[in-house]
Amino acid sequence: MEKIEHTTVSTNGINMHVASIGSGPVILFLHGFPDLWYSWRHQLLSFAALGYRAIAPDLRGYGDSDAPPSRESYTILHIVGDLVGLLNSLGVDRVFLVGHDWGAIVAWWLCMIRPDRVNALVNTSVVFNPRNPSVKPVDAFRALFGDDYYICRFQEPGEIEEDFAQVDTKKLITRFFISRNPRPPCIPKSVGFRGLPDPPSLPAWLTEEDVSFYGDKFSQKGFTGGLNYYRALNLSWELTAPWAGLQIKVPVKFIVGDLDITYNIPGTKEYIHEGGLKKHVPFLQEVVVLEGVGHFLHQEKPDEITDHIYGFFKKFRTRETASL
Repeated sequence: MEKIEHTTVSTNGINMHVASIGSGPVILFLHGFPDLWYSWRHQLLSFAALGYRAIAPDLRGYGDSDAPPSRESYTILHIVGDLVGLLNSLGVDRVFLVGHDWGAIVAWWLCMIRPDRVNALVNTSVVFNPRNPSVKPVDAFRALFGDDYYICRFQEPGEIEEDFAQVDTKKLITRFFISRNPRPPCIPKSVGFRGLPDPPSLPAWLTEEDVSFYGDKFSQKGFTGGLNYYRALNLSWELTAPWAGLQIKVPVKFIVGDLDITYNIPGTKEYIHEGGLKKHVPFLQEVVVLEGVGHFLHQEKPDEITDHIYGFFKKFRTRETASL
């Protein structure tokens, strides 16, 4: 880890912390919630050794990047704008792109809005869902799963932060990371995250050092920045109306674990495997479902994920135009 470089880049009105290593074609890794650049630690080192320049920022609101206080500052257009500004600041024209969780959502939209900046995409966990013109996303989740669904619980500013504050941060992070329950996470207010049982012993892929890194960063920064992505969902829906109906037109590989809650949302498996995703992502070339793997697949199975990414991107490497 000591070989990874850490810099701060000014982009789109914020200061963004960026971890990077290696030289060659650029791969941009995007993390999700509750995560940091650190979630890609294995892939950064692996791809540097494979002849790539691997870059993983702390997204807006996370880690050592700035965290504007207003939820209105976390729309998908803000986040995509941050990344375009980052690439411009680094002098990078095009990248290979990898996303996970919220990073996957951002990656889909970066490919839709600025396909000229992306050579190919490997996305994980969260499929592309086209904009529904008749219902806002939070309203759709509420109708499907009820008020206790975690995304609905995250909407009221300060409420879930108070709940989180009653739990040791390291224990909270561990609960998120090692969950193997594929059912929709519903947390009644009467129970809260504070009322969940303590997590079991750490799996082999997650060390005490890892948990301490996350715990220290989130103890310093808080969770509000990351929660504001969820709180801006409906505003993002309003602002992205001009792109309704557009397809994702870059080469794509999609990877998900069969124990991932996102894969087990009703209708998702059919959407992925019966042509729905291909309709909206016409250059989708591969879909991989990892058996017995949960949501944080790139940490749980780092070597396997690296192999999948490398095998896909090497097919397009001759097309790349960007390197550092």
